[in-house]
Amino acid sequence: MNKAEEFKKYVKKIQYYYQALSLIHWDIETGAPKKCIDSRAQAIGEISTYAFEMSTSEKMENFLNELSLPESMEKLSDNDRALVKVMKRDFEKQKKIPPELIGQLSVASSKAQAAWEKAKNNDDFSVFQPFLQEVVLLTKKMADCIGYETNRYDALLDEYEPGFKSNDVKKVINYLKGELVPFVEKISEKEVDDDYSFLKIKIDRQVQRKLSEKVLRLMNYDLDAGRLDVSMHPFTTSIGANDIRITTFYRENDFSDSFFSTVHECGHALYEQGVSSDLADTPLSSGASMAMHESQSRLWENIVARSHEFWDFFYPETVKIIPELSNIDPERFYRGINTVKRSLIRTQADEVTYNLHIMMRFEIEEALINDKIKVSELEQIWNSKMKEYLGIVPLKASEGILQDVHWSHGSFGYFPSYMLGNVYSVQIYNQMKKDIPSLKDSISHGDLKVILDWLRKKIHVHGKKYEPKELLTMVTGQEPDPSYFMEYIKDKYSYIYKI
Repeated sequence: MNKAEEFKKYVKKIQYYYQALSLIHWDIETGAPKKCIDSRAQAIGEISTYAFEMSTSEKMENFLNELSLPESMEKLSDNDRALVKVMKRDFEKQKKIPPELIGQLSVASSKAQAAWEKAKNNDDFSVFQPFLQEVVLLTKKMADCIGYETNRYDALLDEYEPGFKSNDVKKVINYLKGELVPFVEKISEKEVDDDYSFLKIKIDRQVQRKLSEKVLRLMNYDLDAGRLDVSMHPFTTSIGANDIRITTFYRENDFSDSFFSTVHECGHALYEQGVSSDLADTPLSSGASMAMHESQSRLWENIVARSHEFWDFFYPETVKIIPELSNIDPERFYRGINTVKRSLIRTQADEVTYNLHIMMRFEIEEALINDKIKVSELEQIWNSKMKEYLGIVPLKASEGILQDVHWSHGSFGYFPSYMLGNVYSVQIYNQMKKDIPSLKDSISHGDLKVILDWLRKKIHVHGKKYEPKELLTMVTGQEPDPSYFMEYIKDKYSYIYKI
């Protein structure tokens, strides 16, 4: 066995430990007994520490030093060269972090997740606060170990969006904020004489599940290589090759919530299911970045599943499952699912106001990580930001500071991915329309495979071989450009609201 084969065998073993961790996390979030959380947290800490030690071992260092030599790289395949490049970048970052810190953060985040669920159920931030305090402290220590130039947040942002800095995010925010805020005001000035109450009719959860399963099949999600479950916060997880799982949730008085959550998570899952099998059981068997991942889920959820063309086909299918909608005019239904409204909950926000939710989260967590604000001040600051950006204030913590699970995981730096993903999604779809002139006609006839085939060829198959800016440029010929997003938003909603 040559050195490259030995290296890949070693990497595969590490990946198996991470697959076990993914399975434990999935179990915790989908129904593990509450009394097992502490012991599971300890198991997570032990396994994650061991996997981390393997990733930063002298053996790994020797592999990377030898294989990254120019004469060695020349002999490697394209996939193996990309693997060495990604592993070396991660190694140099991880080597700076003490293994015990990884274990401590894994344990703290597992306990914080359980505390977050309890706090959210009781609308009491104080229950979550000490656990979050510990996670923030350990996260800042990690950022300091990794290192940064001027902004501690950059060390965390790079984990989710390689090649991006806080200033890059701020430039996108400044552009979008300048365009979105006045456009939202224009929409708010338009009177709507319909409350779209049909979206709030009571629909049994099993009926909603049938609708979710229907759209999963339409989108070509491989249920033999995945499954649909229920969790408090919908998510997608890759346990390993041919095991990409998604969750959703059901609100009996709003079936559209579960429907679009399912579509969103399916977008993530289709990305993972489409990665080349040649990259299986390596760190390359994932998305290019969290924003590129988010571009896939938002493309399916908003650009496709909220389009006129999609409902030309899927509305009759929906009525078969939910006959209560049979007397609703399809055009009214289309406008109902595209209503723009200042809302408290990010996951329920429309595509016009959604980015405003992300902007305030970015500002809060960047300030928190840079010691400009304290955990004890978060609830007050959150409410103030909601007033500033959306003109509304939550009356309870579950609709405010406790609505997102991300911080309990220590996922600081993640939120900008949602906004960047929105930007990428429209830019990608714009190119897709050029490449497939009959695209809208295909959607109106229920042929979504044409979309999936294009995405598989252009994006999915590459996994994590390329950084996000590089991949976006390969696909569209341009680096991220938020003007495409604003053009799409203004065209669509000017029609809907007759502006």
